[in-house]
Amino acid sequence: MQGKKMLFGFLAGLFILLFCFRPGPIWAASFGLEDIEALALDLASKPFEDTKGNVPEVLKHLSYDQWRDIRFVPEKSIWRAEKLPFELQFFHPGLFYDRTVTINIVEQNVPSRLDFDTESFTYGQNAFAQELPANMGYAGFRVHAAINKKSYLDEFLVFLGASYFRAVGKGQHYGLSARGLAIDTADPKGEEFPFFKEFWIQKPGKKSPDLTIYALLDSRRVTGAFCFKVTPGAETIMDVNSTLFLRESVTTLGIAPLTSMFIFGENSNVRVGDDFRPEVHDSDGLMALLANDEWLWRPLQNPKTLTVNTFHAPNLQGMGLMQRDTDYNNYQDLEALYQARPSAWIEPQGEWGPGSLQLVQIPSPEEIHDNIVSFWSPESLPGIGQPVRFDYKIRWTPPQRVVSPKGQVIFTRQAKGKKSNSHMFVLEFQGGKLEDLPDDAALDANVWIGAGGKLLNKRVQRNNITGSWRLIFEVEHDSAPAFSVLLPDKRPLTEMRASLHHGLTPLTETWTYAVRF
Repeated sequence: MQGKKMLFGFLAGLFILLFCFRPGPIWAASFGLEDIEALALDLASKPFEDTKGNVPEVLKHLSYDQWRDIRFVPEKSIWRAEKLPFELQFFHPGLFYDRTVTINIVEQNVPSRLDFDTESFTYGQNAFAQELPANMGYAGFRVHAAINKKSYLDEFLVFLGASYFRAVGKGQHYGLSARGLAIDTADPKGEEFPFFKEFWIQKPGKKSPDLTIYALLDSRRVTGAFCFKVTPGAETIMDVNSTLFLRESVTTLGIAPLTSMFIFGENSNVRVGDDFRPEVHDSDGLMALLANDEWLWRPLQNPKTLTVNTFHAPNLQGMGLMQRDTDYNNYQDLEALYQARPSAWIEPQGEWGPGSLQLVQIPSPEEIHDNIVSFWSPESLPGIGQPVRFDYKIRWTPPQRVVSPKGQVIFTRQAKGKKSNSHMFVLEFQGGKLEDLPDDAALDANVWIGAGGKLLNKRVQRNNITGSWRLIFEVEHDSAPAFSVLLPDKRPLTEMRASLHHGLTPLTETWTYAVRF
């Protein structure tokens, strides 16, 4: 009996030594999203603490050229010496990036923190490396893999700034970005920007086709746990699992937000600035698949005033900001290569329930600004501290890999109509069952014009040069109130919808657009 008591005491002491005095959280035998959820829940129960103060002042006041002069040393890439299929490199804090993140590597279910290392960077003409604290942390990270050729690992994924991340597939160049979460976007009281404060990156095996990244999100009113399973290739696919906890109530919760840029395109009669390029944009349209199997296409615009469009979308099946135009001749930009920018298509996993798809378009004079935001917003929000989960897949892809089975809108153009107060719209459709129709097929168009306009005429004809089908219609705007003559930007937007039909059968996606006559 005495021996058993001694053994019990030894084991109890060992337990206390291993666990009770272990720094940081006690991780489960199998590390996973549940561990991050526990941290997010605990974080939500505590007052918000901003972490902007952990970047030294000398870095906050760098010029763009000074920050660009700081370069990561490729030989310091994580896993390079082991010749794994993925490598990690890091971004240095400074300039716009005034908040650092904690980065952990998870190996055999055990996470270990990566310490900040000035030896991993060259500083060029900058002379402040010795002043930086050892525990400062990185601004973000990027991931490399062999997506273009087996002999070289290309950068294909970046997590940098707030909760922003972006990716590319084979042969693509960075364009639009995604975010972990949007809060009160376009709200008059101001938008809140959550941020990823800590990452856990699972060490891959020698033949792993994918990389798993966990992230802890924080903000004044929301915390969250995220898991990203990333598979690079011809299209880069991200399986996202997210659990959110509210600290305080919010007005609009933006799920799976995308952020892009649109300055002008073929639907813009007036270009911004004196520009030789025909079009300038990272994305040219919002595409969505609704629960009733209707496909929507909304060409993007650079409005004169902030516009927010809401689409009723319970149990949304898909949404994305697409770069449908991949013809170099329509951009003529040898540096930006807009024709090679990825589309981002989001596929909800499971039912998201009642909610709406929202598109925010912000006036912008320059292509350096992201002025387009899309996201899905749930109709009702959870209580404070109650979990709500949203799982989805993001495909960073060429647009031809995500197409509706119906005919697609390939361009939208507009011009002055025949009457002094009318506008003409020209839409071109191709694909789907349109390809099988004879040239003399009797196609009709379903055109709906909302408040502020009236349909004058419409016609559908075959384009014998391209084989596509063209819809031309003219809209007359209603008499405007007297004040709108003096303040034209205050006129209400007129919504429009159009699709092609053969008899009662719709053959195309639904084109939807808004204009201020």
